[in-house]
Amino acid sequence: METNTRVAQLGIVVENPDSVEKLNAILHQYGEYVIGRMGIPYHKRGVNIISVVLDAPADVVSTLSGKIGMLDGVSTSAVYSKIK
Repeated sequence: METNTRVAQLGIVVENPDSVEKLNAILHQYGEYVIGRMGIPYHKRGVNIISVVLDAPADVVSTLSGKIGMLDGVSTSAVYSKIK
């Protein structure tokens, strides 16, 4: 990994199952930065919650979060580690 990278976590909530394929394609494009991923289906509320941990430059995390947030029925937020 580059030395100017940050550890970050993307919290993703998927409310529209039709967006899952596009979401997975976007995450695949950024696979080199992904440390791990965990998905939790919450059937009672009809949503899926995904946590993606990254080690990437801040601009890459921001771009990824923006692309994901543009998907229909998908919300995302990034949290960065304070350690550089």
